[in-house]
Amino acid sequence: MQRRTFRAAAAAVALGLLAAPLSGCGSDADPGDQDTLRLVAAEYGTNQATSSKAFWDKAIKEFTAANPDIRVEVQLLPWADIDREVSRMVKAGKAPDMALMGSYSDFAAKGQLYSAEELLSISAEANFLPPLAEAGSVGNTLYGLPWVASSRLLFYNEGLFKQAGLGEPKRWSDLKSAAKALKDKGVKTPYALPLGPEEAHAEAMIWELSNGGGYADSAGNYNLASDQNIQAFRWVKDNLVAPGLTGPVPPSQLNRADAFAAFLRGEVGMLNGYPSLWHEARAKGIAVGTVAMPVSDTLGAGETAPAVGVADWMMAFKQHGKRTQIGKFLDYVYRDENLADFAGRYHLLPSTVSASRNPAGGLDKNDELFLTALRGAQLYPVNDPAWVEVSDTIKRNVGRAVEPGGDPEAVLEDIAAKANQAAKQR
Repeated sequence: MQRRTFRAAAAAVALGLLAAPLSGCGSDADPGDQDTLRLVAAEYGTNQATSSKAFWDKAIKEFTAANPDIRVEVQLLPWADIDREVSRMVKAGKAPDMALMGSYSDFAAKGQLYSAEELLSISAEANFLPPLAEAGSVGNTLYGLPWVASSRLLFYNEGLFKQAGLGEPKRWSDLKSAAKALKDKGVKTPYALPLGPEEAHAEAMIWELSNGGGYADSAGNYNLASDQNIQAFRWVKDNLVAPGLTGPVPPSQLNRADAFAAFLRGEVGMLNGYPSLWHEARAKGIAVGTVAMPVSDTLGAGETAPAVGVADWMMAFKQHGKRTQIGKFLDYVYRDENLADFAGRYHLLPSTVSASRNPAGGLDKNDELFLTALRGAQLYPVNDPAWVEVSDTIKRNVGRAVEPGGDPEAVLEDIAAKANQAAKQR
């Protein structure tokens, strides 16, 4: 998921100072200066009060006190800009020493990154949660160091469910029945289906997994137009969209941020969400139930689907040869107390086994449900250098599969053809 609630589009405006480096370091530092480490990091906050600046200022102050020979400069950039800006820096020969962002595999494929083995101790490398370590690896080598993560569960408005006399849905047929009952009670959007260009690839993958499909086959090759995926979108189109159970806005025009905002207004009965939305809803007095995504009625009794997991990645560039200094800094910021502190600020999940067990992480009972789901989650194929292009193709086209007159098979086959072409070009 390239966009989350904490990646608010407004951050670039609300935090106009984010392009400036933090912690008192000058912005004109020579990128090859061996005494200074440069980290370009995404801004997770949505305003000055929630800016990531507070975390990095604290972390750098403490690190520098213990390592006075190493200065650290952090530049925060909005999520909308960071991938493009880091790519520009690398091409210009001014790569940061580290970057924290949503993708890493393109740099790894070009041999531009240090591996985890070159930076971390064996115990630290082995400490990452297995699904995240797998997604951060190209071949058997870990290049994308997981930072924070989240998983997806089905959210339902407990108040609306109670009014309609509903229980937790377990199968697609239960979800359809619940959506119909909610519509009969006047709920504006019984099930929010955000297949707009902001994050359609997340919603699509959730439905595909719940029918035994997904983006890739067991060998790791794209399998976007599999029978299971086609069947999933055909069911969604015929059973949710056509009967008007997905709200007043066509799914291809509904972005995730708008779906979440409607849920927080009490207008949505069900949608897929992650921890920060649950906390926002609780703050607004909305009682939210969470359950694993219901599975297709064609799956066997007791079968479940893996949740969709999402992570952000720390990476270290070789360009300026600062492996030793980078390793020291990463050893520090990946300490349990630091990782748990950052995750707790944004209601996310820490990426390591030890930090996820650390009470300092502030995980409540609901967070633990997401953590349990994350342990068995399936992540996007972010270790494929073509994924950025493939995901963009999915985001901009998959909503057509459920439109009136749309043909799920034709749409998915078109997406698959474009994805395969992108993979070949890599």
